[in-house]
Amino acid sequence: MTKRAGWLGRLGSRLNRMEALLNERRAEVEAETAGVPRTPVAVPVVPPVPEVPAAPTVAAPPAHVDGVPVGGGPRERPDPAGAVPWGLRVAAEASWRLLLLAGMLWVLMKVISEVRLVVLAFAAAMLVTALLQPFVVRLRRLGLPRGLATAVTAILGFVVIGLVGWFVVWQVMENLDDLSDRVRDGINELKLWALDSPFHVTEKQINDIAKNLSETIGTNTEQITSAGLQGVTVLVEVLTGILLAMFSTLFLLYDGKRIWTWVLGLVPAPARPGVAGAGPRAWRTLTAYVRGTVLVALIDAIFIGLGLYFLDVTMAVPLAVFIFLFAFIPLVGAVVSGALAVVVALVTQGPFIALMVLLVVLAVQQIEGHVLQPFILGRAVRVHPLAVVLSVAAGGMIAGIGGAVVAVPLVAVTNTVVGYLKAYSRDQQPNGAAPYGSTALETAAREATGDQRA
Repeated sequence: MTKRAGWLGRLGSRLNRMEALLNERRAEVEAETAGVPRTPVAVPVVPPVPEVPAAPTVAAPPAHVDGVPVGGGPRERPDPAGAVPWGLRVAAEASWRLLLLAGMLWVLMKVISEVRLVVLAFAAAMLVTALLQPFVVRLRRLGLPRGLATAVTAILGFVVIGLVGWFVVWQVMENLDDLSDRVRDGINELKLWALDSPFHVTEKQINDIAKNLSETIGTNTEQITSAGLQGVTVLVEVLTGILLAMFSTLFLLYDGKRIWTWVLGLVPAPARPGVAGAGPRAWRTLTAYVRGTVLVALIDAIFIGLGLYFLDVTMAVPLAVFIFLFAFIPLVGAVVSGALAVVVALVTQGPFIALMVLLVVLAVQQIEGHVLQPFILGRAVRVHPLAVVLSVAAGGMIAGIGGAVVAVPLVAVTNTVVGYLKAYSRDQQPNGAAPYGSTALETAAREATGDQRA
């Protein structure tokens, strides 16, 4: 009550002073206007009301000293996301995404291993379709209906593939007796060379090696028989895969566009435009790869086969066909087929002819690697050699020879699709996607302070 009375008294005295000053100013203005000298106006003096001393104010202690909370009250804790360093947050968010991708790939590999026969048959059908589709297009341009053009192309393609297989078997059977005689002569020559060599090999040691080999074969007859039965099972699976590949090729040649449209319908609508643009580019890459590989393999087979023929190597034509077929396995196939030709030349014709065959194989393969493949395949399917080696090894471990054949075109197609999707994403979002999650905190702070450092 006392404080309120003192405050009102002070307010009244200030109002009285202001009124006196206003009256004095009015009198000055009127005197100047009338030309009459100014008469001072007495200002009443109001005695001041004694002020009641206020209670002393105690300053509150600081809540933080150098960012550290003090006092006994509840402490403010920083945001957990803000306490984690920026690099660690980026690594954490990248890690769980990589783990998710790794888990997805592991599940996909398990599924593929369970249905490996179907996957390889469909992959072979895709490769054959990429090779035969241009012929269907040309027959359609000549006026043939789609069904007739597909039937003619598929029948001719399957007949050619069957004739190649029959020719290889026929040549091997025709030259088998000659090859066995040459092998026997080569073994005798190798025995004589070992006896005359400086390694001091005796005839008794050679006979002991031959005896041990014969006993090993006789002891493991049961294992050899089981291996033969397993080979019959593999043969049945191969025939089944060939039939599946043939039927898949027919449907892909006849109704490939409708199948692709159906696949696009399974893709979520936001991602459909990007996938629709990546599909034709992936198909062009696969077609270019198959055509280029067939042409390169044919050139290898012709030139190496001519070299074997002029060097009078036994089974030169079957070896040339083997070189053509093994060329579809990048890097590994060329090494295996070349080594097979050199071994046959060594056994049948001796070391000098084998050396000449080796020179021919190396020369053709060098021309292939540095001239033919860059010129024929071009940049559309160019894959780094390290990626080729790793993909062939991984494909061979997962699905054997079929996996090694499919690995490189799969990597080439994947490279094309990923490159197109990255470019498409940049076109859709020129400035990149906005950050989100815990990594967005420091980005927002940088934008607020104007710091653009990475």
